[in-house]
Amino acid sequence: MIVHIVFWRLHERSANGRTKQENALEMKRRFEALVGVIPGLVRCTIGIDFAQTPDSADVALYSEFESRAALDGYQPHPAHQEIVAFLKDVRTERRVVDYAI
Repeated sequence: MIVHIVFWRLHERSANGRTKQENALEMKRRFEALVGVIPGLVRCTIGIDFAQTPDSADVALYSEFESRAALDGYQPHPAHQEIVAFLKDVRTERRVVDYAI
């Protein structure tokens, strides 16, 4: 099993005509809809930060894949690439960790 975790910070002001909170909720909707669409994606959850401290990320993605090959197939998948395009205008920072369990 492969775990893929991503943290984002979002623009404070509106992006794509939405507030930061609205963009976070849209991210949640889009990512969680990928289960059953991306082969080998077992679990995908999005958490939206409520603490809002200076060290906080705004959104966290936790996902699990059957294999490294499934994770590799996720990156270029058209459904994932649609989200990547959306995020380009919304995010200011991104951090990622991938590991095997």
